[in-house]
Amino acid sequence: MGSIAEYIPSETRLFKPLKIGQCTLQHRIAFPPLTRLRNDDDHVPLPLMEKYYADRGSTPGTLVIAEATAISHGEEGDWNNPGLVSDKQVEGWRKIIKAVHANKSIFFQQIWAMGRASRPDLLSQRGFPYRSSSAVPMKGSEHVPRPMTEEEILETITSFVETAQRAILAGADGVEIHSAHGYLLDQFLTASVNQRTDKWGGSIENRARLTLEVVKAVVQAVGAERVAIRLSPYAGFQGSEKADFLPLYTYLIDELKKMNVQFAYLSLVEATGDPGALIWNDKNIHQGKSLNFILESWDNLSPVIVAGGYTPESAAWAVEDKYGKWDTIVAFGRHFISNPDLVFKIRNDIPLTPYNRPTFYNVKEWSGYNDYPFSQEFLESHSDAVHPMTKEEGNGVDIY
Repeated sequence: MGSIAEYIPSETRLFKPLKIGQCTLQHRIAFPPLTRLRNDDDHVPLPLMEKYYADRGSTPGTLVIAEATAISHGEEGDWNNPGLVSDKQVEGWRKIIKAVHANKSIFFQQIWAMGRASRPDLLSQRGFPYRSSSAVPMKGSEHVPRPMTEEEILETITSFVETAQRAILAGADGVEIHSAHGYLLDQFLTASVNQRTDKWGGSIENRARLTLEVVKAVVQAVGAERVAIRLSPYAGFQGSEKADFLPLYTYLIDELKKMNVQFAYLSLVEATGDPGALIWNDKNIHQGKSLNFILESWDNLSPVIVAGGYTPESAAWAVEDKYGKWDTIVAFGRHFISNPDLVFKIRNDIPLTPYNRPTFYNVKEWSGYNDYPFSQEFLESHSDAVHPMTKEEGNGVDIY
């Protein structure tokens, strides 16, 4: 395996086109799903989100993936995260997607259910149940979710389908199903959380059933070329540690392959990309483990996105060397927050603007969201790609 220093990003496969589903990317740098809490109190996208997403798609042919978006009002489990259920929510996302497409970039909507990761007080206030795969509380919480009924599980599958259909009707090029990081689908995957004794729990086959049934149903509804799946085999975030990760994810991948369809892409989070390790320095028992067992099995069925704290140099090394055998896309999260012209900067070897973590989740605020500058070099050559909007036009609200 070569050295990271050997590779100049602009001269690697990082800037080679790649097809995902029905779309062609012009490079292999993706803007991944990032919860930012800039929706209004009814979980409707604020206008300032149009600029944010459009700007990150300012280099044509960029894959822009929406922050995790709730499939039902009962899964809008945190303040100011988004939903895609009501007419107002759909219209808000339609405007965002239109702004991204105006820059000739590609947009996928990540869709999820939060389960026990929701705020129990918020759900109670709005008359929704606090629930999960089983009655297992989050670590340190006194709130115990109730196990979902068979009917609720089937309703969840239907909600994934209907939300995927709404996303496509709003103009999205596809949807990414979130089955990672300790949220609802991952709560069913995780043995320590899922203690059911029916067909939705116990064995690996049963714990994987909900994720697979969701994928099958969404594929049937919108077409496999518009469907992607996100998995985090090594994450420990929100109690998602899995001692049986190897047989579990081997089974999941085998079953996805048995569907005999062409998915848009598979999104994988490396051990170094575990939110608990990145944000709170939690110890992850799987640090250092490789994704290769999944990529070997997937065998280029469709492109694979990898996420895990990459820099421009390590991303170039990843696509050329670490994952050189496969069609790989590298996701940049924190650096894309502070560099709306990240792709341009990497291609032209322009220093990156540092990010400011304390402002990541400033609810409804313009600051820490749309106030990171484009490089002068980009502005001189791409002035038509910058989404024009003032703070007032974007309804940015300073609440702190």
